[in-house]
Amino acid sequence: MEGFDAATERRESGEQDLFRSRLDQVINMDHALAKLARTIDWGFLEEKFGAVYADGSGRPPLPTRLMAGLAILKHTYNLSDEVVCEQWIENPYYQYFAARSFSSTDCRSIVPR
Repeated sequence: MEGFDAATERRESGEQDLFRSRLDQVINMDHALAKLARTIDWGFLEEKFGAVYADGSGRPPLPTRLMAGLAILKHTYNLSDEVVCEQWIENPYYQYFAARSFSSTDCRSIVPR
């Protein structure tokens, strides 16, 4: 994966989630979005899109899979930024698809304020 620095790709560590259940343990893994998430070559997308993003001054970039996953959800379901954020908060399948390991009710991590 030439030109892609995996160290700059931010992922959830799960270090502070000792007592929380992982999404893949509580959702139906036969759901269409769970299946699609396992089918997409996320590494390829991270390689191609991740090379475009560089850490610099200002806010660090969000993980490539999160951004690509949200873009796919927006396009698939014809959603606005606001609606995809609202549904992301309520829908664990959206969160799993967009690379979240644990459920979240905070959308601030995906929408700049």
